Amino acid sequence: MLKDRTAIVGIGETEFSKSIDSTELNLACKAIKIALDDAGISPDQVDALGSFTYEETPEFEIARNLGFGDLTYWSQAPYGGGASCAAIGQVAMAIASGISNVGVVWRSRKRGDPSSRMWSHTNEKIFDHWKWSRPSGLIRPVDESSMLMRRYMHQYNYSREDLASVSISLRQYANHNNKALMQHKSLTLDDYMSARMISDPLCLFDNCLESDGAIAIVIANLDIAKNLNKIPAIIHSYSQGMNKEHQLMTHYHGDDPLESSSYITASNLWNLSDYTAKDVDVAQIYDAFSPMIPFSLEAYNFCSKGQALKLINEGLISINGDIPVNTSGGSLSEVYLHGMNLVTEAVRQIRGSAVTQVKNAKLALVTTCDATPNAAILLKGE
Repeated sequence: MLKDRTAIVGIGETEFSKSIDSTELNLACKAIKIALDDAGISPDQVDALGSFTYEETPEFEIARNLGFGDLTYWSQAPYGGGASCAAIGQVAMAIASGISNVGVVWRSRKRGDPSSRMWSHTNEKIFDHWKWSRPSGLIRPVDESSMLMRRYMHQYNYSREDLASVSISLRQYANHNNKALMQHKSLTLDDYMSARMISDPLCLFDNCLESDGAIAIVIANLDIAKNLNKIPAIIHSYSQGMNKEHQLMTHYHGDDPLESSSYITASNLWNLSDYTAKDVDVAQIYDAFSPMIPFSLEAYNFCSKGQALKLINEGLISINGDIPVNTSGGSLSEVYLHGMNLVTEAVRQIRGSAVTQVKNAKLALVTTCDATPNAAILLKGE
């Protein structure tokens, strides 16, 4: 049983930038070294590794360069934005089962250069599940997300002015965060409404940042965690989900296109937990595109279907709201590293060391991409 048997004990982040003159390997090693130092754990204690299938640096390069001990477990999680909590959960399960004792999960990414993005190569042969969506003009992930948002707006009678509140709320958090790429750039409703349209109804500010950097976390069994200096963020529950009708990013043919795999992940997470959505103090919700926040709020039972944007406009996700969301600025305004920054911010909230700290935060939810097979973790304080 995974519940309360492991904890995140160290976090590490490199600098974040639109362009960093370094390799993904060097960035990964730097973030992992910072995370191990934060935990007070030596590299030779690490015996498990978790990463993303999108990661270009192999595990043996990481282990050899940092001087890890012999590994007894390693794994990779797929689907990019759906992978962070999955990679963490898999390593946590290996530790909880006794296969390993200390694990590292990392994501290193150099994607600030537009030529490095997978959807920039539109002349390449189309294959697999993309064969029915790409020829219809759905070239980029934002195109696929915009279709779902347009359906949501039509079904529940919302406008772009309503959606703007998501991006504006996250920017306000980022304005207080000295690591956020958008720290010094305010965002008003007028700014939002006049911004360049990327894929109607989603404008520039509905899209995540493209950035370079790396983030790592250290996971340990609870016996080790309790003997370290930092407050452990205990992994209370973990869940993955993929519904039976899932189509990657384009769930248009299901019985309800707005009922994503997040509903499966959420239902299982709460079933495995001693808590409900009402108990969560702060949430870090995957936000490659702004619609993913209202979609996920509804999937995880923070409100009923069709109510999320109304409640966000009333202050639901602000620091004084019922459920503060993405308190470092998220992928829209801090940095985009496939959601790993959401994990480190959740840990800071549990430790009480966040820049925009939620008072008495003891329970934090972290989710992954609403539009892919996905995962979630629930972290708690001691």
